[in-house]
Amino acid sequence: MRSVTPDRPLAGVHRSEEELRAWLALWRLPGIGPRSFSDLLERYGRIAPLFALPRQEQERLGLRAETLEALAAPPWDAAEADLRWLQGGTGRHLLLCTDPEYPQALRDAPGAPPLLFALGDIAQLQRPQLAVVGSRTPTAGGLQTAEEFAYCLAQAGLVITSGLALGIDAAAHRGALRAGAATVAVTATGLDRVYPARHRELAHAIAEQGCLVSEFPPGTPVRSEQFPRRNRIISGLSLGTLVVEASLRSGSLITARYALEQGREIFAIPGSIHNPLSKGCHALIRQGAKLTETVDDVLEELHWQAEQAVPPAPEAAAADDDALDTDYQRLLEALGYDPVPLEVLLQRTGLTPAELSSMLLVLELKGYVTASAGGRYQRTGRQGQEWSGTS
Repeated sequence: MRSVTPDRPLAGVHRSEEELRAWLALWRLPGIGPRSFSDLLERYGRIAPLFALPRQEQERLGLRAETLEALAAPPWDAAEADLRWLQGGTGRHLLLCTDPEYPQALRDAPGAPPLLFALGDIAQLQRPQLAVVGSRTPTAGGLQTAEEFAYCLAQAGLVITSGLALGIDAAAHRGALRAGAATVAVTATGLDRVYPARHRELAHAIAEQGCLVSEFPPGTPVRSEQFPRRNRIISGLSLGTLVVEASLRSGSLITARYALEQGREIFAIPGSIHNPLSKGCHALIRQGAKLTETVDDVLEELHWQAEQAVPPAPEAAAADDDALDTDYQRLLEALGYDPVPLEVLLQRTGLTPAELSSMLLVLELKGYVTASAGGRYQRTGRQGQEWSGTS
C-alpha cells in the first residue's frame, strides 16, 4: 500500500487509499459541506461505497440535484492530484476528522471541516492555541501591539494562530516566530499557493516552525467566500480570539462571531475613539468581549499557567536605556495617541516647521513616532521616561 505522506503510512480502514480518494472526491463535489459530509459518513461509516450506490439509491440521499449529477461523474482525477501533492514533499499531511491527529478543539466546534490539508508540524495543532486577528490595514501602533502580544503569549506557551493576511495577522505570526515559538496559519487557498504572494517567505518560516492548514484542496485559488470559512477554522482551533484593530466591517468580527458560537473566549484591545479601526473592538467590548490591555488579561481569563515568566515587550524595555529630554517629551505629549496632521502639531507646540520636522525625524529614528497616511504622525507603543517638568 502506498504512503500518502512520506512521514506517516496509511493505517486502518479509513486510511485505505480507496477511502482517501473517496473523501477527497466527495469533498470536491458542489453542494457538499461539513454537515452533509458528516451526515453521509455517519449513515454509511465509509465514503467509498457512496459512489457505487445505484442511481435510485443515491437519489434517496437527500442531496441537491447538482450534487447528484456530480456524484455520477466523480472528480477522480482531481482526487488523484491531491494525493500526488501529498506525496510530493516532506511535512505534507491529510487529516481526516476520524484521525487521532485531527485537532480536538476544532473537532468539538460546530461546522468543523471533515478533512484538513496540513504543511509542517501537525503536533502543534493539538497544543493550546490563541487566535490573534485584526485589520489588513492597521496603524503602526496596531502592528506593534499585535507583534508584542503574540511574542509574549507565545513565550507563555500558547501557539499563536492567525490567517496569514496582511497587517495584524502577519504581525502576530512574526511575533511568535521572533519568540522562537510555533505559530499556525490557516489559509483560504490550497496549500500549494500563498496569498498574499508577498508572504511567501513568511509562509515558509511558519511551515518550518509551526504549521499551515487549509480545508481547501491544492490548486484552490482565492475567492472571497472562502475567507469566512477560513475564519471559522481559526477560531475553532483556538481557546480564544484576540482582536487587535478592526473596523465595524472587518472580517475579524466574523472570526469573533464564530468564536462566540463555538463557545470560545473573545478578547478585544481598545483604542482611540477617533480611530475607525478601534470601533470594531469597542463594539465587541460592548457585547461582552474581555477588554484587554495587557497579556495578563488574556492569561488570567484563560486560567493559563505560563510555561515560563512572560518577558516585558522588548521595545518597551529598551526605551528605559534611551531617555528623551524635556523638549521631546513635550512633543510626545502634544502628539497624544491619535494620528495628528503636521499643521495641528505646529499649533500645539509653537515650534517652527523646521524645528518640528527635525524633532519628528529624531523620534521616528528612535522608534517613538511613525508617519502614517495623509501626512499624519502617530506615537508607537514605545514609551520614554516620564517627564517631571511643568507645562
